[in-house]
Amino acid sequence: MHQLSFYRFLIILGFICTGFHLSAFSQPNPARPDLCQGHYYTDEQGAAVLEGLKNVYHDKESWEARAASIRQGILDGAELNHMPRQPLKVIRTGRHKEKDYIVENIAIETLPGYYLTGNLYSPAKKLSSMAGILCPHGHFSNPDGRFQEMDQRRCATLARMGAVVLAYDMVGYGDNKQCSHTIPRALKLQTYNSIRALDFLLSLPHIDSSRIAVTGASGGGTQTFLLTAIDSRVKVSVPVVMVSAAFFGGCVCESGMPIHHRPDHITNNVEIASLAAPRPMLLVSDGADWTKHCPVVEYPYIKNIYSWYSVPDKVENVHLPNDKHDYGPNKRQAVYLFLITHLRLDSQGMIKNGLVNEEASVVLPVEALTVFNSQHPRPADAVSGDEAVSKLLEW
Repeated sequence: MHQLSFYRFLIILGFICTGFHLSAFSQPNPARPDLCQGHYYTDEQGAAVLEGLKNVYHDKESWEARAASIRQGILDGAELNHMPRQPLKVIRTGRHKEKDYIVENIAIETLPGYYLTGNLYSPAKKLSSMAGILCPHGHFSNPDGRFQEMDQRRCATLARMGAVVLAYDMVGYGDNKQCSHTIPRALKLQTYNSIRALDFLLSLPHIDSSRIAVTGASGGGTQTFLLTAIDSRVKVSVPVVMVSAAFFGGCVCESGMPIHHRPDHITNNVEIASLAAPRPMLLVSDGADWTKHCPVVEYPYIKNIYSWYSVPDKVENVHLPNDKHDYGPNKRQAVYLFLITHLRLDSQGMIKNGLVNEEASVVLPVEALTVFNSQHPRPADAVSGDEAVSKLLEW
């Protein structure tokens, strides 16, 4: 087990099986011992934790009991149990017509006075039934998040294959600047924004509720598996370069609330990603970050859980050892093929030399995709500042 000594493994296993926490073998934050943050375990410790968990549950029945506890722990730890679900208010401030698809600049009022900004990509030719895809982004910059080429290419290409795609901002990114990204309840707000983004997507005409997917990279990968874990409306999940047994996310928006460390259990992102079972899931990993061991550690573990549902083929791993931490061309190609299969997308005429052709997927300037600007200011009731937004989250 990655050179972990047998003695250390037995100690860790003993803690797991007796219900003790692994603080002696982790890197906790002394100021917040209830949080699992960043590289909480070494790679070998993370692998040993997974190995030990095999003694906690061993079949579908015992896994589902564990899964229910983890799911409730996310809802409790992120304070999502009693969030309001007001009627959707949607603002559209721009529309761009390309050859095969349309891009709209939209904002969704997810909380009173809080407007989630994003872009809606739709096929130019509306179909009687269309798949819906949420595309959260990660901590990428220059430009921020959803404006990046890798996000625009992905969303436009999926729209060209007949899907309706919503790219939306993380807190404090893009033009979602009503508060900073580092508010204490950023994880709560971002996860709730994902729920409301899904509400919006499913409210659109001709969206097939049986063909709903979510995919994002890095912090967007965290949003992907968190939403999938707690919302059964997600039918296909593709977390990119994020699922790790050792790494819990280094940002307050990923691990700044106690969703992993609960009074009755301690979990990790591998177990949380496994809550997708038996729904189709693709794990995309690379050789330059915390997903470098995915083919031999995380993926086999998750595949075993899928085997208890008799659908081990519903989870796949594409590992790109020479790739870096991004949502680059190689990763997008793998994701396109997976979504074509599981969302029944139409790739006719788009395959060139065995690859999905992205040439007609236009990268627009940031100014064209921005929702709020001097011509289209935020509504007068929009709250502003960390304190004001934080008060909206006191539920």
